[in-house]
Amino acid sequence: MIMETLSKKDIENLLPHREPMLLIDKIINIVPLKSATGIMYVKKNGFYVQGHFPNQPVMPGVLIVEAFGQAAAAFTAHGIDREVYDNKLVFLMGVDKARFRNPVIPDCELHLEVEALRTHGRVWKYKGTAKVEGKRMADAEWSATIVDRK
Repeated sequence: MIMETLSKKDIENLLPHREPMLLIDKIINIVPLKSATGIMYVKKNGFYVQGHFPNQPVMPGVLIVEAFGQAAAAFTAHGIDREVYDNKLVFLMGVDKARFRNPVIPDCELHLEVEALRTHGRVWKYKGTAKVEGKRMADAEWSATIVDRK
């Protein structure tokens, strides 16, 4: 089993997201089309904490779910044959079982452990756990589809 790492530049080559909405800084521990860990550096000057909440910043849970999706989309796109993925996008279809267990505070490294549960054609089902220093912060299951770019 080969475990790879993707840099932010590699992720930019796989996803259409750009700053400030590109949340994932790197992806490690990639097992192609099976699992990976996305790393997000949660910064105190990030757009997502500036007003959420003043004097007690917290990363919004919905953006943790977005980060899960970006990590999953990037490692999936990385594992698919380049010719198959060319001119495609990954869209979130649904979120299930999302639980936010502890607040994610700026100036931390959020680890997003994502796993592909199954695929049926262009539809993929994933699960993920978000951790800071080994402590579980959130988890969720979600589905996504790969569609043609217009």
